[in-house]
Amino acid sequence: MSSKHQGNHWRKDSPRRITEYTDSKPATLPAIMLEPVGRRASAWLARLICGALMVALFGHGLPGMAAENDVVLIANPQLAIGPLPRDTARAIFAMRQRTSPSGQALHVMVLPDAHPVHARFAKGLLDVYPHQLRLAWDRMVFSGTGQAPERVASQAEMLKQVATTPGGLGYIERGYLDDSVHVLPLAE
Repeated sequence: MSSKHQGNHWRKDSPRRITEYTDSKPATLPAIMLEPVGRRASAWLARLICGALMVALFGHGLPGMAAENDVVLIANPQLAIGPLPRDTARAIFAMRQRTSPSGQALHVMVLPDAHPVHARFAKGLLDVYPHQLRLAWDRMVFSGTGQAPERVASQAEMLKQVATTPGGLGYIERGYLDDSVHVLPLAE
C-alpha cells in the first residue's frame, strides 16, 4: 500500500508503510510521525520555553530544585583561613595544594562522585566537572605522587568529620550548617 502525498503533508487517513531490514512485516508509522515537522517543532519549542520560564520564576522555591549557591565550602573552626580565591580552592580539592595559604596542613573531604551535592559543588563553586576531579585524583594515586581526598558517605558525616578533624575542609548544603564549622567564602 502506498501512501498518498498531498502538497507538503502526508494524509493521515492513508498510513505510510515502511519495511525494516530485520523484519519482513511492514510497520505502520504512527499518525504523529506523519504530521508536518513544523507543527511538532513549534509545540516542542513552546513547551521548552514555558518550562524554562517556570524554572526561572519559581524554581528556587520548589523542593528538589536547589540553586548552585546553596552548597557552601566549610572548614574546621581552628583553621586560620580567610576567603579563598577560586583557583586556590580548585587546587586544594584537586589535591595539588596540601596546605592552606597560612601554611597549615589541610585534610580534604568529599562526597561520593555520584552524589548530587558533589556535582553541584564541583560545577558551581570550582568550575570543573566531577570527572575532572576524579581524573586528577586517580592520576596522583596511580603514579604514587599523592592521594585522593577522604570520602564521606553523607552530608551529616561530612559536617561531623570537618568539625572534628584539624585542618578539615569540605562542603555541604547550606541547610546542614551548624556552629561546629565555619563557612569559607570564595573570593572572586
